[in-house]
Amino acid sequence: MPNRITAIDLGSNSFRVVIYDFKTNTILNDYHEVVGMADGLVQTGVISQEAQTRVIDAILASSKQLNYDPKKAICVTTAAMRYASNNQEVLKNFKETTGANFKIIDSKEEAELTLLAIKYALKREHLKNEKFIVLDIGGGSTELIVNSKKTFIAKSFSFGIVTLAQEHNNIEKTKYALTSLKKEIRAFIDSLKIKLDDYLFIATAGTPTTVAAVNLGLDAYAYDKNLINGSTVKKEDLNKALTLFKNKPLEEITKLVGKGRVEFIEVGILIYEAIFEVLEKNESIVFDDGLREGVAINSFL
Repeated sequence: MPNRITAIDLGSNSFRVVIYDFKTNTILNDYHEVVGMADGLVQTGVISQEAQTRVIDAILASSKQLNYDPKKAICVTTAAMRYASNNQEVLKNFKETTGANFKIIDSKEEAELTLLAIKYALKREHLKNEKFIVLDIGGGSTELIVNSKKTFIAKSFSFGIVTLAQEHNNIEKTKYALTSLKKEIRAFIDSLKIKLDDYLFIATAGTPTTVAAVNLGLDAYAYDKNLINGSTVKKEDLNKALTLFKNKPLEEITKLVGKGRVEFIEVGILIYEAIFEVLEKNESIVFDDGLREGVAINSFL
């Protein structure tokens, strides 16, 4: 078996590729693009032709840039594809057009693979890794993974930055919806009967990494995952980020968060803040590592 593997994670909003060297536990190269696959999904129940074209273009562009063969990549896709009524038609289109053969994974497998990536990331950053709670804010769903030494419990909540933004067309309605969703999240945490003080709070995916980048003075063009990994975001940083975004023109916000994220970043921060409150935490450790790294690592185990 080769030491290197290419893994693709097609999410509800983002398309991510990683070329991973398992022998050295390092990322050799990666690619990220916002493709907005869930655009209009709440209203129509299908992946649009426009979104499919954006994904195909991203596969072809990334394969050229990173010099990989899509036919040989391990490809997974998550919430948006799980929800879409035309998912089989879409996957057939991707395979025939690019050679990429995507597997729709359920929320349990998504959690297991994300957890695997975080465990390796904690080891890499020399951080304790026995008890922690992982927050993964996606475009179509939000996952919480509670890891206790050798066991874990995961819960997938059916809202993400894209779906929540599409269901509620203004921030006040989103805030109101989150008050109810927080009760659902709190009920899950309470059911575990754990002492939250014993658990690290770890956050991954676009919203936490964007806030971490802003804290470090990085914009989307100067983004450096090596600086992000293991960095800390405090609860108070979320209000600072929201204020910053509200007071800057669209062009500057786009430069900060990246194209395709502007309309969702505020909703993402509100979700992040809600989890802070439910977990009664004041800070979280942030990692860029996530599902795609977990897919790559798992292929070697």
